[in-house]
Amino acid sequence: MSNLDLAVIGNCSFGSLVDKRGRMIWSCMPRFDGDPVFCALLNGNGDDEKFGFFDIVIDDFARSEQHYLRNTAILVTTLYDAHGSAVEITDFAPRFKQFGRIFRPLMTVRRVKPVLGNPRVRVRLRPVYDYGASRPEITHGSNHVRYVSPGGLALRLTTDAPVSFILDEIPFVLDEPFDLILGPDESLTRPITETVREFFEETDEYWVEWVRYLSIPFEWQDAVIRAAITVKLCSFEESGAIIAAMTTSIPEAADSTRNWDYRYCWLRDAYFVVHALNRLGATKTMEDYLRYITNITNIVATAKDGHLQPVYGITQESRLTEKEIDSLAGYRAMGPVRIGNQAHEHVQNDVYGSVILAGTQSFFDRRLVRPGTRRLFEGLEKLGELAVKLFEKPDAGMWELRNRKRVHTYSSVMCWAGCDRLAKIARRLARDLGEPGLKSRARYWGKHAADMKAVIRKQAWNGQLKSFVSTFGGDDVDASLLLLHELGFVKKTDRRFVGTVRAVEKTLRRGDHIFRYAASDDFGPPKTAFNICTFWYIEALAALGRTEEARKLFENMLSHRNHLGLLSEDLDPQTGELWGNFPQTYSMVGLINAAMRLSKTWEEAF
Repeated sequence: MSNLDLAVIGNCSFGSLVDKRGRMIWSCMPRFDGDPVFCALLNGNGDDEKFGFFDIVIDDFARSEQHYLRNTAILVTTLYDAHGSAVEITDFAPRFKQFGRIFRPLMTVRRVKPVLGNPRVRVRLRPVYDYGASRPEITHGSNHVRYVSPGGLALRLTTDAPVSFILDEIPFVLDEPFDLILGPDESLTRPITETVREFFEETDEYWVEWVRYLSIPFEWQDAVIRAAITVKLCSFEESGAIIAAMTTSIPEAADSTRNWDYRYCWLRDAYFVVHALNRLGATKTMEDYLRYITNITNIVATAKDGHLQPVYGITQESRLTEKEIDSLAGYRAMGPVRIGNQAHEHVQNDVYGSVILAGTQSFFDRRLVRPGTRRLFEGLEKLGELAVKLFEKPDAGMWELRNRKRVHTYSSVMCWAGCDRLAKIARRLARDLGEPGLKSRARYWGKHAADMKAVIRKQAWNGQLKSFVSTFGGDDVDASLLLLHELGFVKKTDRRFVGTVRAVEKTLRRGDHIFRYAASDDFGPPKTAFNICTFWYIEALAALGRTEEARKLFENMLSHRNHLGLLSEDLDPQTGELWGNFPQTYSMVGLINAAMRLSKTWEEAF
């Protein structure tokens, strides 16, 4: 039975998921939102006779081990047979500096070598097209195999292993190493062994160097480094977008039909992702992401209605029409499989504040090559005007309730936060540019922020519960209320924040985990905890001085990562099993931010 004990490899153009036995079971090409040429992850229960995977099988398999090379995205899987023999598979997608730019081809490299005894292996490469509906036409030469889709897209496997053995999946004794390069339909211009060795060494050096310049906490360094690499792997460097996850349709809970496509960029996540990247000092990735957000802002600012969608495609696509695919049975046969996401049609008023908060970094961070400008500020002001207009209007909320609109407190607070940050940006620009008119803009946005805060404090406070509530005039709480201090809406010592945290833990805590909300939605009551919410709770406890409790919960969350330190979106609080799309950027960002807050400082460590 499949599970989320998966590794991720990639190069910031595309990614692949590999299971514990070295089987590549998910990889979309030519980019994250493309057709999954390996789709066994969503093809029922992983029957060996099905298609959509790439593996190296050892006869009489007994067990496996798996790890990343230290501080890299290079994966090593060792397969052992029942007779004491073993084979080692090294997987990576090339990424390194070349000719003054980053070389990141649509290419997966697999190095296979014997490490013990005389293992007997076979290579099984079974790509598919059209979400599993089409099989490729196969042609071959003396050292390569071509897999051509009905539409003409071709992948080429170049190898120094016997091509006939690969075509017919014939077992053979592995007495010397061999290499496999799967990528574009192009001939290699150098020997494969030389090419693979160079790509491996350069890719290893790239990742080690990238990690070397990260700012990390003294404690939990390995966990934070792995989370940082994973967030980086979820970035689409060409546009700067950072996707929510690499997968679609892994359900939030068993048989829940809460199966969504997360291979897109949610603006809701922008503030938290920028916050984490800033703390890590990953300024290039952060600036690329800000470039993506700025481009979205410019498009919206010039549009007639100025509407900002909750989610966009990785190259700013606005139409992400959702539909179901019947050619795949789904994760553990728990369909449906969906592509596209209806959220692009939703009204979520928090996104205006989210974009402004993310953009604020550009005006205050002196490290950035492209600092915030007066023009960018004017574009953000247009979003601020919409925030003022919409902060009291019903929407779907950050949890994207599909058939119910209310005035959600979090959306209103994010609108307030947008105006609050615009006032701060205007004051900064007034100082830097010396333009008196900017001081009046600071007063303008400050007045709006003050007025909005007064309304929210009145409408979203429930005196009987002694807590802020999810919606204006409501009596339910949701986990987004844990962010009120983080966003600067209330001080950590404010009795209203203390009361809100108590109400959230009373209503939404299940064991050591936090649910998004408890009330039934379009699909019934939630059955799993939302991992980012547990990290928000941990940070809220730390802010309230409940540090030891927060640290204990954080350690517990670390124990629920998979064997390689990765998290999905959701977690069953009873079984500890991971559910939801994977790897989840939001969860990894939550881990990074919580670790940064809780760790002892480097000065305290020695």
